[in-house]
Amino acid sequence: MKTRTIMMALAVTVAACATAQDGTTSYNFLKITPSSHAYALGGNNITVIDDDINLVEQNPALLGPEYDHQVGINYMHYLGGSNFMGARYGQGINDHSAWAAGIQYYGYGSFEGYDIAGTHTGSFSANDMAISATYTHDISEYWRGGITAKFIHSKYEDYSAAALGVDLGVNYYNPNHELSFSLVAKNLGGQLKKFAETRDNLPWDIQMGVSKQFSGTPFRVSLTLNNLRRWKLPYYQPQDKNSTSSPLVLKDSFGSNLLRHMVFGVEFLPNDKLYVGIGYNYKTRTDMSSYQRSILSGFSAGAGLKVKAFGIGFALAQPHNGVTTFMFNLNTSIGELMR
Repeated sequence: MKTRTIMMALAVTVAACATAQDGTTSYNFLKITPSSHAYALGGNNITVIDDDINLVEQNPALLGPEYDHQVGINYMHYLGGSNFMGARYGQGINDHSAWAAGIQYYGYGSFEGYDIAGTHTGSFSANDMAISATYTHDISEYWRGGITAKFIHSKYEDYSAAALGVDLGVNYYNPNHELSFSLVAKNLGGQLKKFAETRDNLPWDIQMGVSKQFSGTPFRVSLTLNNLRRWKLPYYQPQDKNSTSSPLVLKDSFGSNLLRHMVFGVEFLPNDKLYVGIGYNYKTRTDMSSYQRSILSGFSAGAGLKVKAFGIGFALAQPHNGVTTFMFNLNTSIGELMR
């Protein structure tokens, strides 16, 4: 076994750091949202209604004919010098259905390889890519269903793997009460090609969420429940948080398990062209408990602005000391640009 194989495993770990203690280590880059709006609200939100096609990645049922000819691009500076980027396009089919296509690229930079004797074998790169196609249709006046199919390809030096995944989602949205409810099954599927002899599973998940804007106020709150396929989400925490050599203690109480399923978000919406949001993800905070986490660990924040035909959004978070993640989104309607 070569040292560079270990380096490639570390590259995967960088992409999976937000879920490092939950027992799933394959294709965890699929859990990282390309939407700055969702990232600002804790990194996971399947119910927010906004004029931004980047949100469709969170829940295929958020797509609709209102996104006709809309293009969205995204960029994220992630942990360890990783850089992610992608694009998505949506188009209406008729008054009740639409389709979209997207591509996401996850690059982890360049690594130096060494064999077991310590001889330098050259540099190599590591990256993942997901190509998606989405279809959605209105079930009734308030209900919409959608499906996203994804082709996933990973390449770490000379090793590569491929998989197919499917997201299924439904969304209920009542504009009269500013209420949105969603249920999503994510990353159903499996591998087409293995890295080696072991077959890896996709990080499939069942999620449920609700968003509600209070009548007469500019505030909207969101609650997203994830990892619903299992109750127990234990984690380890240093017995003495001020000592790097402190032994780790297992945390598995009812309260900690409950909170690790929850992602909270609050937005300030003074008008239909601006939002400012903050989020809190307790699981992210506790996943960082064995590191030198920041007081802001688990929190995220961001804002979005609509300027003429363009929508601009950004979000940031600081999972632990010395590391800040940053995401930028841009979307526009080709139809509006041509007017």
